[in-house]
Amino acid sequence: MQIIRIHADAPLKPRPGEVCNGCGVCCLAEPCPVGVLVSLRLRGACRALRWDDDQRRYRCGLMSRTATSRSPWSWFARRLIAAGQGCDSDAEVG
Repeated sequence: MQIIRIHADAPLKPRPGEVCNGCGVCCLAEPCPVGVLVSLRLRGACRALRWDDDQRRYRCGLMSRTATSRSPWSWFARRLIAAGQGCDSDAEVG
């Protein structure tokens, strides 16, 4: 069992396969492959994860930096974190 701290205003975690809503559960539990490189850790919250007060959701800091960029890094970052692929976290939130 792992305890993670989630922002009180974060949306509820969607079911696996459903559209990501920025709940942050996956990135708070463990970093994705690119998050491992950024965070320099295999377990625990990804250091790239950011809370967005305006949208009331979590965002990947790597995506925030590359979202307006047309560089190859933007495409690569989206690919590495599987952006737009739906929820892939099987974590149970209780």
